Amino acid sequence: MSLFNLTGKVAIITGSSRGIGKAIAERMAEHGAKVVISSRKPEPCADVAAAINKARGDGTAISIPANISSKDELKHLVDETNRQLGKVDIVVCNAASNPYYGPMAGIEDDQFLKILQNNVIANHWLINFAVPQMIERKDGAVIIVSSIGGLRGSPVIGAYNVSKAADFQLARNLAVEYGPHNVRVNCIAPGLIKTDFAKALWENPDTLKRATSGSPLRRIGEPDEIAGAAVFLASAAGSFMTGQALVVDGGATI
Repeated sequence: MSLFNLTGKVAIITGSSRGIGKAIAERMAEHGAKVVISSRKPEPCADVAAAINKARGDGTAISIPANISSKDELKHLVDETNRQLGKVDIVVCNAASNPYYGPMAGIEDDQFLKILQNNVIANHWLINFAVPQMIERKDGAVIIVSSIGGLRGSPVIGAYNVSKAADFQLARNLAVEYGPHNVRVNCIAPGLIKTDFAKALWENPDTLKRATSGSPLRRIGEPDEIAGAAVFLASAAGSFMTGQALVVDGGATI
């Protein structure tokens, strides 16, 4: 059996109607998992689920929209997954927000609070809703999509970077708490990836050149280049890995 086989597993992936989350959902489905497509807007979620079902067979993907800023909607996401697919084996906390671009001295309180709530506290909520059933079965994998921003300072996305650094610690702490129950918690730390979310950092050719000139691979990453890391962390291949931050950044941080 392949080390990367996810057959029989059920995965919830937030922010999976596009970008990195969509790529993770597609690749997990390819490796045998049933996947739950979730983001704020119902229509894009349904479209992605339909495309995966067309490629992999009906029942591979379902759509359950949820706004990560709502604790009730995240609870419904887990409850409805249980109702439709049964147990939850894998949770990928990918959805995040960054409503502010500029120095931290200029950020409004409500913007900073939104970043922390959506990028850290919402992950805590979703994980807490899903983990009890993993603990009961003594098997589960949680993946938080953080960022290399959590390892560096920035003059324009400082508050976002603070939240991503907090995600590293959230994973470490939950790994300690849940490890005795064979539930693993890890982060992926992508570098600059060509997504709509990061558009401000790559759509201008001059900005892109500055961002990639110091990277050994000299280029921006693609969403699918993060998906393999998620499959690894969710599968038997990553069964002895917990509390870690897997950096996938084309070498930018070295």
